[in-house]
Amino acid sequence: GDAYGRCVLTGNTPDGNVVTTAEHALALMFAVARKIPQASASMRAGAWEKTKFQGRELFGKTIGIIGLGNIGRIVADRARGLRMRVIATDPWVTPRKGQELGVEMVDLDTLLATADVVTLHVPAVDWTKGILSAANVAKLKKGAILINAARGGLVDERAVAEAVRSGQLYGAAFDVFAEEPLAKDSPLLGVDNIVLTPHLGASTDEAQDIVAVMVAEQVVEYFRTGKARNVVNP
Repeated sequence: GDAYGRCVLTGNTPDGNVVTTAEHALALMFAVARKIPQASASMRAGAWEKTKFQGRELFGKTIGIIGLGNIGRIVADRARGLRMRVIATDPWVTPRKGQELGVEMVDLDTLLATADVVTLHVPAVDWTKGILSAANVAKLKKGAILINAARGGLVDERAVAEAVRSGQLYGAAFDVFAEEPLAKDSPLLGVDNIVLTPHLGASTDEAQDIVAVMVAEQVVEYFRTGKARNVVNP
């Protein structure tokens, strides 16, 4: 309630930025695979280091999606368009439903051991927090790429930094972090081929327009019908 004891409903727009977030995860995947940020920084410094930034092709590789909800399904669809093999793990998606989506459903250990690219698309709830612990990071396929554009706290960031530094992982990208803004002593900083963005998953002109329209529609619907959609404090 507010200062006058009135109930103040708070809502969100969970579907307003699904495409934008999925696209950002894929952009991070390409950035890591082709070392685009490092190559751009090198050129801006006046260098021409063509052989230093040899990258990796994604065609024919296996992408493992942890969480096949609205965003994960968009990533799966786009990855299939890139001619990648798509596998996923999600306790709420049956193998039959996965087959309908063109996705092979597997358990987490199989995904970690098999996927060339692992991307997370789960909420931060009890069963997902720390889902990529240090022990699970160690299970990732050698040379894999890890992407987290979902929620902070899902991944052991120190373990990932060490895995990239040691060469166990080819690279990684984070858009979300356990602590935001990112701490200045974060182990992710200063590690080659770890790409970092400041929680930009929903940051496109289109997504912000969609969210604004959805919020306005929800307010109008409430005052016209009394129906409150997407309320987070019922």
